[in-house]
Amino acid sequence: MKVEFCKYESSRDAHSNVSDVLDGENSDQVKELEKEFISYIGSKYALATSHGTSALHLAMLALDLKRGDKVVCSVNAHPKVPEVVRHFDAEPVFIDIDSQTYNINLDKLETYLEDNKAKKLKAVIVTHVAGQCVDLSRLYNMAKIYDVKIVEDASEALGATYQGKKIGSTGADITCFNFSSHLKKDVCNGGMLVSNSEEIIERAKLLNSHGMTRDKDSLDYVYDVIDIGFDYSMSQLDAAYIRAKIKEQDKNLKRVKEIAEMYNKALDGVAHIAIPRPNSDEHPYSLYIIKVDKNRDSFALELKKHGIEVGLHYIPLHFLSYYKNKYALKVNNFPVALTTYQQVMSLPIYSSMQDKEVQFVIDKIKLVASTRV
Repeated sequence: MKVEFCKYESSRDAHSNVSDVLDGENSDQVKELEKEFISYIGSKYALATSHGTSALHLAMLALDLKRGDKVVCSVNAHPKVPEVVRHFDAEPVFIDIDSQTYNINLDKLETYLEDNKAKKLKAVIVTHVAGQCVDLSRLYNMAKIYDVKIVEDASEALGATYQGKKIGSTGADITCFNFSSHLKKDVCNGGMLVSNSEEIIERAKLLNSHGMTRDKDSLDYVYDVIDIGFDYSMSQLDAAYIRAKIKEQDKNLKRVKEIAEMYNKALDGVAHIAIPRPNSDEHPYSLYIIKVDKNRDSFALELKKHGIEVGLHYIPLHFLSYYKNKYALKVNNFPVALTTYQQVMSLPIYSSMQDKEVQFVIDKIKLVASTRV
């Protein structure tokens, strides 16, 4: 048997929506998706983009990020996070992580903000690793005290909740979603920028299409350009497919949580393995991350020999050549991220996994763990 890390999941609704586009139906799938996403998340505004990275880059444009500005982020994030900052010749600032959730450590973040009040701080980008959130109430309060914007990278948090509200409606200035996230590639690409600020969303809409404006009373082909933007637009085909994905997300998350409980019960107490310890009952388990106390890579290779694919979330940013060399970073600068990186791996978890596949993964993990000394 082979168990893939992720499988793309289609549906009858997805096929129907895509067929409507190919058949020339007049409905605007992108506009429909934005409306449905607002209803699903509970936000005031949503803007579809070509990819999750596009949404994050557009967020930086909407916040008017400039050369020399500083944006704080976790050292345990996808490379796109500091990448979009560097595209503005602005500076990413890395913060170490919490040892249990792998998210940004709020104590260390607060210390940095307190010590750097007048250092051109623009924003904090918070990544919800595995869909699990930091203490957002505390984060938003810190943002008010230190006058920084909060941008949430919700690539793994579609449908996740905090105190009963879906991520994207809890109070961030901007939340960015990715419908084909790291190691979970789908047949479509797409992202979504969500905000409750009319000012932010209007600027994002302007810059989403080359900074072009049109007079609604004039001819359609007459336009002006009033700012420097780019083309971040989502295709109709992608929107059609993603509409079905949103419709099924809560049902899929319910199944994912069932699989996580199977893992929890079977792997708790297994020698050399530590299962996730959620900071609340709202963990969506978009990723199921375990710790292996020694020889993580050899453990992963043994699982691969048995037909099981695993993932890594993430290689710490200060390990990557560009950031390591650009900012003269040392591996010991972020000790928690360093230790975590050496131990963690993400197991296959997705709604179409069958119980027998889950059990196969469990059996092989126990088998490989029993050979550790």
